[in-house]
Order: sequence, then C-alpha cells, then structure tokens
Amino acid sequence: MFGGRPITLFHVRGIRIAVDWSWFLILFLVIFWMSQFYEDLLGPSGSSSQAFLLAVLTAVGFFGSILLHELGHAVVARRNGIGISSIQLWIFGGMARMDREADSPGVEARVALGGPAVTLAICVVCAALGIVLGSWTEFHEAATFESRIGAPAVPAMFDWLASINLLLLLFNLIPAFPMDGGRVARAIAWRRSGDRNAATRFAADLGRILGWGIVAAGVYMAVTDSIFGSFGGIWLALVGMMIQAAARSAARSSQVTGSIHHISVADVMDRQPVAIPGEISVAQALDEYFLRYRWPWFPVVDAAHRFLGLLQREAADEVPEVSRTVSLVSDIVDHDRGLFVRDDAPLDSLLANANLRRFGALMAVDADGRLSGVITVEQLGRALKESTTVTGP
Repeated sequence: MFGGRPITLFHVRGIRIAVDWSWFLILFLVIFWMSQFYEDLLGPSGSSSQAFLLAVLTAVGFFGSILLHELGHAVVARRNGIGISSIQLWIFGGMARMDREADSPGVEARVALGGPAVTLAICVVCAALGIVLGSWTEFHEAATFESRIGAPAVPAMFDWLASINLLLLLFNLIPAFPMDGGRVARAIAWRRSGDRNAATRFAADLGRILGWGIVAAGVYMAVTDSIFGSFGGIWLALVGMMIQAAARSAARSSQVTGSIHHISVADVMDRQPVAIPGEISVAQALDEYFLRYRWPWFPVVDAAHRFLGLLQREAADEVPEVSRTVSLVSDIVDHDRGLFVRDDAPLDSLLANANLRRFGALMAVDADGRLSGVITVEQLGRALKESTTVTGP
C-alpha cells in the first residue's frame, strides 16, 4: 500500500491474507499502548510479562476483528458472484480486493454492509463476555480506559475489544466514500438515479467533504489534547487525509469511466470466437485447437452453444496421455463465474475486472447463457482511448 511487496500470512478458502509493512508499525503501537494499560491495571501485584502477554492477545483480537470484518465483505461478495483475490492489512485497517465492481445497487449495498455486520457481531460477543466474566461497572471502566488497579484483566480485554469494535463500526458507517458507509450512500444514489457513475461522483464528493471534516476534527483534538489525545488526533487527521485522497481519486476515475458508460460489451467484442465443443475428447482439443491456433486457452460450449467454462492448455496437458482419448473437454473446464460477462453489460464495468487483466479477455454471453463473443483488453483500451479523445478537453 505504501510501497514494497506485501507479506503473505496464510490463505482462507483461496483468499490470500497479506500485510503491508506499515501494518507492523501499528501492531507495535497497539502492543506498546496496551502494555501500559495492563501494567496500570494489574498494579504492583502484576508483572511486565503478564501485561505484555495480555497486550499481545489484545492486539491479536484487534487485528483479528479487522480481518473478520474484511472476510465479511468477502463472503457476501462471493455469494453474489464477485471473486476476492486477497485481503491486505495495512496501517489504516484492511482492504478486500474484489475481482470486479458490483453490477447492481443491491449487490453494492449488501457487500458494503457485510463487514459492519460482522463487526457488530464481534462487538456484541465481546461485550457479553466482558460483562459475564466481570461486571457492568468494570465493563464501562475498561471501555473508557478508567479501570481501577486490581480490576480483572481478562474481562477488561474483552471490554476494550467491544469498545474498539463499536468505534470501528461507527467510523466505517460514516457516509464518506470509499468507506463502507460511503459505498452504501453510492448504492442508494445509484438506485435512485440509475447511473452508477453519477452515484460514484456524488459519494466521492461527499467523501471529500467529510474527509476534510475528519482532518479538521483530528487537528482540533491534537491541539486541544481532547478525547483521544494528541496522538489520536494526529491519527484521525491522517485517516481523514486518506479518505479525502481516495474520494478524489474515485471522482477522477468516474469521469473516465463515464465516457464509456454508454458503450456495451456487445458494441466492441469479437462476435466470432473460436470455441471448443464440450463433448469432444481432450486429445481432439489438443490436436484440433491448441496445436492449430497456439492459444493458451479456449472457451468451451455445449451442443446449444451455451458457455460451459474455459479450457487452459495446462489443464489439458495434465490429463494422462492414455486417458486423453476417453476424457471429455467438459470434464476439465474451469467453471469460474468470473470468466464471463453479459454482452449487454456496460463497458466501464470491466475496468476493475481482475480476470480480464489475468487472461487478457473475457467471454461474453447473452441472456440465455450462450457464447456470443469475446472481449479483450485491447478492445477495451481502444474503446476507452477513442471515447476520451472524442470527449476530451
């Protein structure tokens, strides 16, 4: 995010979980900050090692909450046919990288609210555990960092996680694009206007205004040392600057995408794609298509010309030679839904499509799922160039 290659931690159902180097800075600050909190809480009877262990557990819970928030977005996105390639944690939180934009206001709103719904659940669970293991008075004291010396440490940890998740929930729901609340605002504007680009510009303008408002609030807190203190005020100002910059970038992007919004995939696609029948053998596909055309992949169709998926050369080569004459192409195709688009889809909806960048092309299908064409990166780029040349200053 700030430069450098992100570090992969692990994978969850094919989603790469990675961290930016800046994540380690905030991890250190959270552990340092919470160590001081637990040392004051434990008092003379506690030890620095106990305080450090509790601080590490709190940091794990904090970043685990952020990761679960992003996984909430990912689960809803996948259920709506949008692929998630990775989730990256960085200094200001997390980001789920979607293969493409939502294709309707309803999907946009559902994906945007998936993360806050998980955060709300985490907040409720942590609050319940804190109150059950401690008391309502101790919950309030720990949540506001006013715990007495000798108060139970474990309930205090859950109390703090509940309060920080509540703050994250409220902050994420601020209608400042590209935050979750801003995406909900875009979905509402999109549904009312029917124009995604106009809705994006509206949400981006709202994000820029609120971003500067957050900057002003952060500066005020830093100067007056109020609420979150000077450090918290500076942090808030930096977040506001990030929101404002992202909103400005989205506004500029919408101006570009707006120039091709009236163009559909069918207007620029190749209407005579070479497709492999799904009922032929892998041996035939290798001989009659891959060896003849020398392409790395082909679309596969059934007898009614409905698109079945994509067949890559590597998948065909992996079939043992003795089985290639009896193995059907339809048995080894890639059925990923992200490999095709509707031919009546607006061209600008492909700009953020990861599979288009990965394969260099996407299959276009009609309303009945029949293969009607292929749209390539070159065709998209040419249409974008011609449109911006005509509508440019």
